[in-house]
Amino acid sequence: MDDPAPERSAAERARLETLTANVIRGLAIDAVEKANSGHPGLPMGMADAATVLWGRFLKHNPKDPHWFDRDRFVLSAGHGSMLIYALLHLSGYDVSLEDLQQFRQLHSATPGHPEVHHTPGVETTTGPLGQGLSTAVGMALAERQMAKVYNTPEHVVVDHYTYVIASDGDLQEGVSNEASSFAGHQGLGKLVVLYDDNYIQIDGSTDLAFTEDRAGRYEALGWHVIRDVDAHDNEAVADALSTARNVLDRPSLIVCRSTIGYGSPNLAGTHDIHSDAIGAAEIEATKKNLDLPQEDFYAPDEAKTLFHEQAFRGSQEHCEWEGHMTAYAEADAEKAAELTRRIEGRLPEGWADALPTFEADAKGMASRAASGKVLDALAPVLPELIGGSADLTPSNKTKAAGMENMQFDTPAARYVHYGVREHGMAAIMNGMALHGGVRPYGGTFLIFSDYMKAAVRLGALMDAPVVHVFTHDSVGLGEDGPTHQPIEQLAGLRAIPNLYVIRPADANETAAAWKLALESTAPTALALSRQNLPTLAATAEAAADGVAKGAYVLADSDGEPEVIVVATGAEVGAALEAKDTLGAGCRVVSMPCDRRFFEQDEAYRESVLPKSVRARVAIEAASPLGWGRVVGLDGAVVGIDRFGTSAPGDEALEDLGITAQAVVEAARRVMG
Repeated sequence: MDDPAPERSAAERARLETLTANVIRGLAIDAVEKANSGHPGLPMGMADAATVLWGRFLKHNPKDPHWFDRDRFVLSAGHGSMLIYALLHLSGYDVSLEDLQQFRQLHSATPGHPEVHHTPGVETTTGPLGQGLSTAVGMALAERQMAKVYNTPEHVVVDHYTYVIASDGDLQEGVSNEASSFAGHQGLGKLVVLYDDNYIQIDGSTDLAFTEDRAGRYEALGWHVIRDVDAHDNEAVADALSTARNVLDRPSLIVCRSTIGYGSPNLAGTHDIHSDAIGAAEIEATKKNLDLPQEDFYAPDEAKTLFHEQAFRGSQEHCEWEGHMTAYAEADAEKAAELTRRIEGRLPEGWADALPTFEADAKGMASRAASGKVLDALAPVLPELIGGSADLTPSNKTKAAGMENMQFDTPAARYVHYGVREHGMAAIMNGMALHGGVRPYGGTFLIFSDYMKAAVRLGALMDAPVVHVFTHDSVGLGEDGPTHQPIEQLAGLRAIPNLYVIRPADANETAAAWKLALESTAPTALALSRQNLPTLAATAEAAADGVAKGAYVLADSDGEPEVIVVATGAEVGAALEAKDTLGAGCRVVSMPCDRRFFEQDEAYRESVLPKSVRARVAIEAASPLGWGRVVGLDGAVVGIDRFGTSAPGDEALEDLGITAQAVVEAARRVMG
């Protein structure tokens, strides 16, 4: 291994690395003590390994944390957040000593768990265990796809690694196994995981619940595994990282045998130091043991030396990359412009012109089928679209015409077979979106959003612009019965802040939903039908603006409405049928996305749902929860508050009361 600073002796490097790691430990225990909250054990245990990674290998530029070709570092064990905050501070990011002193305080730059877009240098929000490692898989997947598409022998412009520090808890969570299995299958060689194998969890020894051969499991998943690396032997860690970086046909797991709370004379190696402050007496003893002065938040300039040198090398590489991009543009202006556009997250000019418009058709088509046709039209004009499905491609209609399967041998392809790994798929897509340059979407049945909820929620928290394609959106799917018929899922997804849930009524609303989803910087969930939905004459003109505003008047009353019927998805048809009976005094509103509607100004909301009209009925083949703010205290909801039934879709809907007649009866009740 080449010494990145050959002018410095090995002994001097070792001294500086020891000082740096011990300063990190001191900062961790001081911050947790001041906050009287936090987790000092992991930062203390992994400080040496992290110092080696950040001081010798990590390619980054603290002056530009968003430089595209930087290495990504993910602290999957987000409870040990003081580790990454100390690393960022000592490396020169905009994370001050005062920020460390405000650890876990209101509006500070150093929250209890790392949050992307909140603290400079944090790549993804972590804390829910398993999510960080799984998200990192998506980052590595995006890097590989873009590298294959854009690199040439003369111009290498996408070339970076994704590094992870993961804990026992990360490896125990099911999502990490899904994502790790996928990573092994795909052979993501530029993903390197440092596993903090310290044999300790909150409850005590890992022997209480975690006795499998973890290294053996990862070998079986197709990973390159380096066993039994002493996490406190810097040269052993450096050698392992060098080896892992050169294995490009498989992801690497480095099993770091560490001591939790390393440096604490009385608590190291015990579960007592996993979380919470260790107390003034133990802090004093620990600092004495680590040869640190007895002062709070000690961070001398000398402890920043190696990190600043590595950051300087990163800034040089950043400058070189800029030169490579300039040369690339001279060699292939069109390709370079496309890459730049993708890096900046801009959609191409005129892309929406490719969206299809569907003619009125009483037979219509399922909105899942309409979605497939929209993807067929968009895939050729949006090279950043990376699709996939959790083993339901024919049902989800997610594979656009011309998309090839992404495998180890075809990394430039754009369709991902995730297997039956819904949770892993959602987390991987979060990572792809956060990496940048790609726009991921993935499909499964709406009922299986239950398996994905943690990652979907985290994506919403992170503003990760993922499109979740949830088909088979109601009991209308039919014979599969109550195990597969969603009831409470729409309400649950709508309750997630910053997630746009769109349930389109027909093919034109589906096209408009895709436009809204792709223009959004937040994640979107599309709820699409299995059964055919009539293509309505009104939506060809009205859907584009109406879906963007969340709700719109689809069929109006003559004059002031006597009753307003609000519907989503397939039930818009029932609402229109009910209007035929209720007559000219009935207004029908299509509300594909309630969140978007309530984001509109008051004037628009009033134009659709005037406050003076208190007679309102909502119909949706799902739980009625959440519709109260639409229909008010005087309104009614035609919904489902029980599990479904195995029967043909029309019969199931009839049996559960999702009919036009039920709307008519409810409307007459609220009209008095």
